[in-house]
Amino acid sequence: MGPGYFPFWLGVVLALLGGVVTIGSLRGKEADDHHIGKFDFDILALIIGSIVVFGVMLDNLGLYISLVLLVIFSSLASHEFSLKIAIGNAIFLVIFTWLAFVRGLGLIFPLWPVPFAEWPTYAMIIIPLSIIVGFVILIKKIKGSK
Repeated sequence: MGPGYFPFWLGVVLALLGGVVTIGSLRGKEADDHHIGKFDFDILALIIGSIVVFGVMLDNLGLYISLVLLVIFSSLASHEFSLKIAIGNAIFLVIFTWLAFVRGLGLIFPLWPVPFAEWPTYAMIIIPLSIIVGFVILIKKIKGSK
């Protein structure tokens, strides 16, 4: 088994799954409701923005803090947002990431923040600004759900 063994079989299984879903959709009856709702660009911006900011935060804030912020801010895109569930997911994902990637695979990630003075200039601007924007959206979401 070489390094391409797992990706090859994963691709085969996904192709088979795609074929099963495609055949199943062709055999189904046509639905009466063909309404497609409007595309919500705010949700797209929250998810993609969270991932981009995570990439900037990882080197400066470390894995633990940046992963928690990624999960909480990207979960704001859900219409059924719950802060308790987002925090629970963040804790689980931090533990899983540490076990799988740091302990299991031995990957080297900065785990804790580096001093603010050592951050590059772009990170000194992007990270605080994105955290402020994320918390403003979080507060609006919490107030709106009450």
